[in-house]
Order: sequence, then C-alpha cells, then structure tokens
Amino acid sequence: MTRRRQREHAFLMLFRTEFYDMEELNIQDELYMQELCDATEEEKNYINGKVSSTREKLEEIDKMISEKASGWNLDRIGKVELTILRLAVYEMIFDETIPESVAINEAVELAKKFGGDDSFSFINGVLSKFTK
Repeated sequence: MTRRRQREHAFLMLFRTEFYDMEELNIQDELYMQELCDATEEEKNYINGKVSSTREKLEEIDKMISEKASGWNLDRIGKVELTILRLAVYEMIFDETIPESVAINEAVELAKKFGGDDSFSFINGVLSKFTK
C-alpha cells in the first residue's frame, strides 16, 4: 500500500473524530482496521500511529489552524477540510519524516478527492501560511 493510500486511511479515521466520543471512537478505529484486509501489520501500525499522534495534538493543531485561517472560525470550516488541515498540520509541524511540500501536496490531493470544488485552493491557502 502506498503512503498516499495510508494517508487516505488516516484521513478517513481522523474524520470520525468529529462524530464519536473517545470510547466509541476506539471501537470505530478497531472496526476500521479489521476491514483493512490488504494492509500489512506495518502499514496498519503506521496508520494507527499517525491517527493517534494527530489526535493527541488536536487542541494544539486546532489553535494553529485558527491563527492561520484568519477570518475562519473552526466551526465554519467544513469537516472534511478541517480533517485534512489537521492531518497536514500534524505532518508539517510534528512529523519530521515528511517534508512540508509533501504534506501540502498530499493535503491538496485529499481535498480534490474528498472535498468540495474549492476545497483544494482553501487547503493550499491555509497551509501555505505555515511555510512563511
């Protein structure tokens, strides 16, 4: 499984964060991972690690997004776009193994696949403020 596909799975798992409390979220994560029949244990560990690390830093990440997305309250940002931003900000700020440009490009690709028509430009605009 490619890193892009692993990132998509991480995005799909993170997206659930908005809809479940922690107890239910853990059950949902377990069910999701059981359905990943084509993933190796190493790939599952990578996905789980990225999701749990992002969730651990969620409050800090949301604060950073709020500061950079001037004029946009987090409640106004669509759930898909917010999840993409959270994942990308985690990768840009806290994951030293992923270059910023890769994190931004992958976030834009996620937005094109899962977001609305203008999602990718919004994502790109917000994330570009993190590189300055």
